[in-house]
Formats: sequence, C-alpha cells, structure tokens
Amino acid sequence: MRRSSSQGYLGPRLVTCTTMNAAVVIPLKRFDLAKDRLRRNDDLDVTSIARDLAQGVIEASAPRPVIVVSEDSIVADFASSLGAEVWHSDATGLNEAVQGAYRGLTGRFERLIIAHGDLRLPEGLGVVDFDPGLTLYADHHGTGTNVLVIPTGLDFRFAYGANSLARHIDQAERLELTLRVVTDSPWRFDVDERSDLEGS
Repeated sequence: MRRSSSQGYLGPRLVTCTTMNAAVVIPLKRFDLAKDRLRRNDDLDVTSIARDLAQGVIEASAPRPVIVVSEDSIVADFASSLGAEVWHSDATGLNEAVQGAYRGLTGRFERLIIAHGDLRLPEGLGVVDFDPGLTLYADHHGTGTNVLVIPTGLDFRFAYGANSLARHIDQAERLELTLRVVTDSPWRFDVDERSDLEGS
C-alpha cells in the first residue's frame, strides 16, 4: 500500500472529464433527531441548523450527481427539492446505510465521494479532483472521517463512529489500496458542539 499525507491543503483542483463519473453521497438522518450533543443548548433551533448544514453540503456538491441516503420521508422530500437523488434506506445505522448505497451504486459510478451532511465549509465537493485509490479527509480532531473518496466495486467495509479514520486506514491496508490522508482541508470542520457552530 502506498500512503501519503497532506503536505498542505492547496485547494480543490477543478474537475475534469475523467472525474465526472463520480457522485457525492450524503447520508442524512431525521433532522429532528440529528445533533444530539448540540441539543444540549436549549436556545438553539437544532433541527433548522441540521437542515441548513445539509442544504449547504448538497448545494456545494454541484455539478456532480448528488445522492442523499436516508430512511426519512421528510429528508427525502427536502433532498429532492434541491435536485438530489434519494437512496431510500431501511438500515438501522450509518455504516449499514452507506454500505448498502455503495454496493447499489457500484454499477453506475466509478467513484463515490461520501460526505457528512454537517460540514461547516463544504465548498469544493462538486469540483474537486482526486488522486487514485482511497482519499480520507479527517475531521479537525484528526480521528474522524468527514469525507471519504473511494473507487466503487471494492470489498471495503465502512467503519464510521469513534476513531473511524484509523479504521478506514486499516481497510485500505487490508485491500492494499493507494491511500492519501488529508488533515488540513476546510472539510475538517463538522458541527457537533456549539463551539463548532461558532467556529471557535
């Protein structure tokens, strides 16, 4: 496995014709159940915040095809209103939902860009070019995986949750994939706590 790490984020390289056969996949849970930790702040309208963050990620993913993975009809209607395709999932957890979408979309796309729906600075998702193999964009703690770029058709096992970055690196090693880990991308900022929302 060849592995590299970011040597300083240089910004997105514009998408070319060779990279257009890729889609952005955004798993979204019910907005009224999202952001448990943020809901500790009684003065925040967390449902609206979750919806606004998701809208920003969807809009930043153009002009690529956007596929929202969700079990919720309200989220599905919301995504459709923004021009996204909806992958209806009956999965009980994030990994199962993403795994099902990955398998189902393999015949349609050569590469998937799997992005969390709570990125504070999602610009560039729709126009960035990527290296071959697997690219992992870490969260600002350096332990999570906020954006994962992967060729389709692999026996890759998604492992979101605590320490997902290390577990996704393990998957790359198991499959002997070329791997790039980026730790200084603007996509490292997701929103879980009030301080994340305020950018402090």
